[in-house]
Amino acid sequence: MKRFGFLLAAGVALLALGQPAFAADANVFTPATLKASSDIQAKALAGSGAYGFVESLTVRVGPRLAGSPAAKLSHQWAEARFKELGLSNIKVEPFTVDGWERGIEHASILSPVAHHLHVTALGHSVTTPPDGITAPVVRFDTLEDLEAAPEGSLKGKIAFVDKKMNRLQDGGGYGEAVGVRGKGPEAAARKGAVGLLIRSIGTDSHRFPHTGITRYADGVTAIPAGALSNPDADQLNRVLALGQPVSVKMVLSSQAMGPLSDANVMAEIKGRELPDEIVVIGAHLDSWDLGTGALDDGAGVGIVLAAAKIIKSMPQAPRRTIRFVLFGAEEVGLVGAYAYAKQHAAELPKHQAGTEADFGAGPVITFNANFRPEAKPVAEAIGKALAPLGIVPGRGSSSGGPDIGPLAAQGVPTGGLGLDGTDYFDYHHTADDTLDKVDPKKLDQATAAFASFAWLAAEAPMALGPVPKKAE
Repeated sequence: MKRFGFLLAAGVALLALGQPAFAADANVFTPATLKASSDIQAKALAGSGAYGFVESLTVRVGPRLAGSPAAKLSHQWAEARFKELGLSNIKVEPFTVDGWERGIEHASILSPVAHHLHVTALGHSVTTPPDGITAPVVRFDTLEDLEAAPEGSLKGKIAFVDKKMNRLQDGGGYGEAVGVRGKGPEAAARKGAVGLLIRSIGTDSHRFPHTGITRYADGVTAIPAGALSNPDADQLNRVLALGQPVSVKMVLSSQAMGPLSDANVMAEIKGRELPDEIVVIGAHLDSWDLGTGALDDGAGVGIVLAAAKIIKSMPQAPRRTIRFVLFGAEEVGLVGAYAYAKQHAAELPKHQAGTEADFGAGPVITFNANFRPEAKPVAEAIGKALAPLGIVPGRGSSSGGPDIGPLAAQGVPTGGLGLDGTDYFDYHHTADDTLDKVDPKKLDQATAAFASFAWLAAEAPMALGPVPKKAE
């Protein structure tokens, strides 16, 4: 047990916080199935190879903006890796995505004192005029405060929303803060603003601004929108606190590229007894363009490929088919996930379970599931099988991951393998999302968890669904 070291320590820490222990497995799985799961974990912990896949993707392809030439190169890279692993039914399934390209990014305080600001355009932001926008700044604590501003009160001004994100191990602070990124430009434009700046949706204190997709509403003037790094947001606050009018200049030359082609890439290990029933384990291939997408979601891609390698090496195939899906265009609105759900609608009732690795490089610290009530003993037995990795029960129900959401909405059962996100949002969507942030040993543990979950879900003695359909 000593070889699990920090993993068990993480589990003990969570138990100390009141997390329940997993219930007994009630003989759900055969000894042979549990032995195979244990062997999968041991192989992964001894060296899963996941880090090598992340390195290859981030070096040979680099950042992979949806619809870009690099995204297409990533599809070719993924197809080649699946072939090398000897998987079957390899497919590249295309779909269309709205393309976008980043350009010049600059912001500065002009008065009452001059300061350069580190800024990045929000994904799909419209461009400023070539000479930029220079305007007074009006600060708001939250999106709700911006939405409550009087009509026309921001005419000719730049809105600045200063919502801070809380650091939480499960990443819960992201959901509390991210609304301003998606809805802020529309809200500011409705009040007459000519531009929007937000505090980055991140937990770091470095001068790396965080990008991410934003939205524009039909019938509302689209205005340029950017995110300031957290230290630069702090500096803008200090200047505003001087009590004098503050003028800011922003230049963003990003542009729409029109409809472009993207794709999901997938492959299978065919089930030995129930080949028409499918367990999906996924990640997303695309990334933002500032870093190399090592954590988001190169690490998930590495986990999926390493899990495929290990499961393929087992003496016998799993009972059900395991499908390894590398989704495209997740960052710009789950476009690949919706395409998958549409293209595979006829077989969704035969999807046994779905899970996604899309929250950094690990380790996995919690497990929960959204199975039909009759399959609760299976969820408990899987949890018990994962416990030696330092994994404890998670709170609430499982979404399975962002790209699994459209499947869950159609009643597909999900498994939630909660990765430790304590520092994930220090790097998320920034130029600092690079390979040096990936710990190979933690990635091995995450691979052990995802691979053994996929194996056990495929081996389950009963159907895990369907579960009640829910809103996406």
